[in-house]
Amino acid sequence: MIDRDQAAEIRRYFFAEHWKKGTIASQLGVHPDVVERAIGPLGPEPKARPDRPRLLDPYVDFIDEVLERYPKLVSTRIYDMVVDRGYAGSLRTLTRHVAKVRPAPKSEVFLRTERLPGEQSQVDWGHVGKLRVPGGERALWVFVMVLAYSRAIWAELVFDLSVHSVRRSLSRAAQHFGGATRQWLFDNPKTIVLERQGDLIRYQPDLLALTAALHVQPRLCGVRKPQHKGGVERAIRYLKERFFAARLIHSIEHGNAELLRFLEEIAMKRPHPIQRNRTVADVFEDEKTHLLALPDPMPSVDLLTPVAVDKTATVRFDTNRYSVPPAHARTTLTLVASDTEVRLLDGAEAVAVHARNWGRRQLVETPEHRAEILATKPAARPGKGRERLLAVTPRIDELLELWVHEGRNMGSMVGRTLKLLDLYGERVLARAVDALLERGSHDLGALAVLCDQVRRPQRVALPLELGDHVPDRDVIPHDLGDYDDE
Repeated sequence: MIDRDQAAEIRRYFFAEHWKKGTIASQLGVHPDVVERAIGPLGPEPKARPDRPRLLDPYVDFIDEVLERYPKLVSTRIYDMVVDRGYAGSLRTLTRHVAKVRPAPKSEVFLRTERLPGEQSQVDWGHVGKLRVPGGERALWVFVMVLAYSRAIWAELVFDLSVHSVRRSLSRAAQHFGGATRQWLFDNPKTIVLERQGDLIRYQPDLLALTAALHVQPRLCGVRKPQHKGGVERAIRYLKERFFAARLIHSIEHGNAELLRFLEEIAMKRPHPIQRNRTVADVFEDEKTHLLALPDPMPSVDLLTPVAVDKTATVRFDTNRYSVPPAHARTTLTLVASDTEVRLLDGAEAVAVHARNWGRRQLVETPEHRAEILATKPAARPGKGRERLLAVTPRIDELLELWVHEGRNMGSMVGRTLKLLDLYGERVLARAVDALLERGSHDLGALAVLCDQVRRPQRVALPLELGDHVPDRDVIPHDLGDYDDE
């Protein structure tokens, strides 16, 4: 709406000054439609032209029928169909007609529903980047569970999306909340469902074992229906925008500690979207009494599988190799793995226990296992130089193994590494080897550069040895005061 004076000014600019309508709108800061209304009609309406017959007219009914049955069919396909039926007109004419008569897509109308306390939890994952590990990188995922009634969130960072990782996260989420809801709502990944045909669903047996132990009913969303689990979708977006944005995660342990602190100190104190006068923590206290009690003890969620021991007395698991006593070479053991520990059992007896390594293509070896192998092979015992490196650099064997795989001359590599040890010292070399392996490299030149980088902050004085032909004398500089007199 504009006043009469401004309308008169617009008309003066247009009829007297002959400004264009767009110029008037931009100069006066008004909408172009306002300029159109102020100027008014510029003359009589043009006479309507009589409709002329078109080449497309005989095919209009056919086109309308096809679009009614297939509303998303592209114009070029319809063009091919009518050409086969004798149409001799242009594609452009047909495209214009299809744009006018194509049925508008039917938008789905959603019904807003609220779950009862303790009725449902929604579960999903979100990709949040990559993390460097020894030997390469791993994709980093966040597992999220949201209680549908209170909107309480529990989340943790994981490297693994297998069904055993899902079981671990579900069990930890239930223990964090102090109980389980009656339903767990999932999407349709292979880690949850093996096969689905309509309403016929075949779940992962390991997942069903956990839900049976906790008396929880697993449920699936409709295929390509993310709105069925809108609560967890919004929670993942909330975490990505509020927690993960502009945050550097150094390790999965560091990330999980920060994430748990965020959930307890910030996420639980946000306002509830329905009960605006209460926080999520307040509503969760009401819902907590409606959760199902957890069994005591909780069911085991570790991976349990048979593994073959190769001729080098190691087993392969998740791209890494774990050592066992040489007496068990070429046998079959039972592997029990959590996200922190790998145990190898012979019946009920544990023959080897290792910390879980999330690197790639790493060798996790116990010194006692190697010593037992070397005791049976005197020719394979390490030389004096290697023994010296092992004594001061615990991870040097990992570097030596990489050199063996690359076909390097081991005598030369050990000798050059000993020179770095003599030049920089034990502590500098050990830290440089750790840094080199963390970067996934095995280049000896890079090791020398890292030694120099580690040494510089410590300002280690390098010994300067002079030959016997250099006398130890005090050098007295000449007096330069009389240079200008000559």
